[in-house]
Amino acid sequence: MEKIYLTEDELNLIREGNANSNNIKTLLGEIELHKYELLKQHSQLVDSFRANEVTLVEKYGADSVIDLKTGEVKLKE
Repeated sequence: MEKIYLTEDELNLIREGNANSNNIKTLLGEIELHKYELLKQHSQLVDSFRANEVTLVEKYGADSVIDLKTGEVKLKE
């Protein structure tokens, strides 16, 4: 049986498409790793916030409202 080959242009087109696909897959993997790190950091931030919230509730009471601009503590009305 006679061997059949792609033209150089056809082969280059397939190689380029394959390389582009692989690059995109690599970038998606990097994005997922970055997403995982961000989610981990967010979880740590939430844990820290909750610990600080407990301390503030103990100090100022559960019915306190803090103005984030001024730091003023008021009781809920």
